[in-house]
Amino acid sequence: MFIDQSLGFFGAGEITKAIIDGLMKKRQVKREKIFVINRRNHKRLSQLADQYRLQPNQIQRENVISADIIILAVKPTDLFDLLKEVGPKFQRRQCIISVAAGISLECIEAFLQDQVAVIRTMPNTSSSIGRSATALAAGKWAKEQDIERAKQIFSSIGMVLPVEERLMDAVTGLSGSGPAYFYYMVEALETAGVKAGLSKEDARKLTLQTILGAAHMLSDTGKEAKELRQAVTSPNGTTMAALKVLKEYHFEEAIEQAVHKATERSVEMGRDFSSKLIKV
Repeated sequence: MFIDQSLGFFGAGEITKAIIDGLMKKRQVKREKIFVINRRNHKRLSQLADQYRLQPNQIQRENVISADIIILAVKPTDLFDLLKEVGPKFQRRQCIISVAAGISLECIEAFLQDQVAVIRTMPNTSSSIGRSATALAAGKWAKEQDIERAKQIFSSIGMVLPVEERLMDAVTGLSGSGPAYFYYMVEALETAGVKAGLSKEDARKLTLQTILGAAHMLSDTGKEAKELRQAVTSPNGTTMAALKVLKEYHFEEAIEQAVHKATERSVEMGRDFSSKLIKV
């Protein structure tokens, strides 16, 4: 499906670059329909404009504000001031998509003076290679066509899963922050491999292929992780010895608490945003 609507991006960071790159590669949007503005890092905006051959009018604030679909690709801490400034300018014909962690649909809608469609999303950093896991939830004014457009946009950078908004904080804790958990585990595995006698290079190669292989086993076979784990765990074998240690060090509890704390932090960020809104 081709997007024949203009896209306006507030923020020229990695997620903006990933979305533009994904849509352009799949030829789902015309170059002249893209508009981007960045508040602070003008060098970054210039680099993005050069890379995608954007014209001067495509990096002007007013043109971003008037775009058909507007993506709020800014940090949660910057979203309040941005919405306070531009929120009242949005119109019913537009669709607003937020990628800010923790900020509810209700809070975003509070800045809007019309029945503007709002979509809340949570992609992750794997979007930069087209492998994001993105969840999205629709606001009260969002129509089916708005949801479908949002799904199309984020499908250009990976998979998309519609969820109820009450689950978005949990999504943030699981898949939003999730890549960092795996990177941390890879660091630990590489270090352990080196300490066991492998070269750093070999430890990295073996670790990465192990991670990739395990991911493909899960996705390609469709089997549950528990089933695959049990299949590789022979009685009194090396894997069982290793898993006993992980259990002894409360590996499962550590992962559970990591997701819980990230989810909790997402909720806190939403509350902080709401408290600012109440004071206005």
